[in-house]
Amino acid sequence: MRVQLVSGTHAIACALFGVLRPGDELLAVAGSPYDTLEPTIGLRDRAQGSLADFNIAYRQIPLTDEGGLNWEALGVGVTKKTRLALIQRSCGYSWRQSLSVAEIAEVVRLVKQQNPETVCFVDNCYGEFIETAEPTAVGVDLMAGSLIKNPGGTLVTAGGYLAGRADLVELACCRLTAPGIGRSGGATFGQNRLLFQGLFLAPQMVAEAVKGSHLIAYVFEQLGYAVNPPPLVPRRDVIQAIRLGSSEKLIAFCRAIQRNSPVDSYLDPVPGPMPGYESQLVMAGGTFIDGSTSEFSADGPLREPYVVFCQGGTHWTHVSLALEAAMEAVGPHEDCSKRGKC
Repeated sequence: MRVQLVSGTHAIACALFGVLRPGDELLAVAGSPYDTLEPTIGLRDRAQGSLADFNIAYRQIPLTDEGGLNWEALGVGVTKKTRLALIQRSCGYSWRQSLSVAEIAEVVRLVKQQNPETVCFVDNCYGEFIETAEPTAVGVDLMAGSLIKNPGGTLVTAGGYLAGRADLVELACCRLTAPGIGRSGGATFGQNRLLFQGLFLAPQMVAEAVKGSHLIAYVFEQLGYAVNPPPLVPRRDVIQAIRLGSSEKLIAFCRAIQRNSPVDSYLDPVPGPMPGYESQLVMAGGTFIDGSTSEFSADGPLREPYVVFCQGGTHWTHVSLALEAAMEAVGPHEDCSKRGKC
């Protein structure tokens, strides 16, 4: 755990650059990676020192039409060149199921069956403490995430983490600092208390966020909107998606959440560019820690089908209050209103 890791993307990039070498192949097993990883891989914004600039090949196994893992393709998709299999646990900005720990275990089994030397790496962002086991308990070699998400317990002000096989963690740390220094370097600037206290509180904060996600899903499904995941279905991360269908509703939703936030409630979110993202984003982030998604927040890219992604929530009562304003701001789905069922 280091405060020098500026984000989950930074922690993941350290892992990828630490393990991969020129001529290796990176295989994404759960479809397209999260938007902010595209420049790291070299899928856009080339010539900035991406993996592609270092002659590291990239391939991905598309999801099925239903949004699940393509087990048949994964069973034959690993080659001798596949040095690292990237497993993105959370749905990110896509309309798909997030992965369970049991599914991750099966991915590891299939990958290792084809090439035992392939490193199984999990982007663990948003998934920590959702289940009773983490990916490293089911054979994953290395995982990474952000401390202003689940494991920071809403207290940690910055940072990320890397966990797994000691040799692989050290390789990633050598990218964070320098070869020969690795994890031996990195001042914590007096943040150790927050790191430990946040980790101690994290399971409780995640539990509150999960309760809030069920409430959001239930209410907006009743209003006629498609939600992912559905209400009362066991959670696999702390993200709740709602397909709003228009940019106007997406902006209105985020503004309602912002108005009912504990910090900066007087501000109106406006769409704008964000480093690492291809589309403009609109984001409600009235949080005590800037960018914290363990606290209640909502955001989404301004692109079809205009999905808002809600994350976190320190207590479901705050979520319910903000939800009342969001419901009033967007109203029921048009089709639902026409049928008179909302």
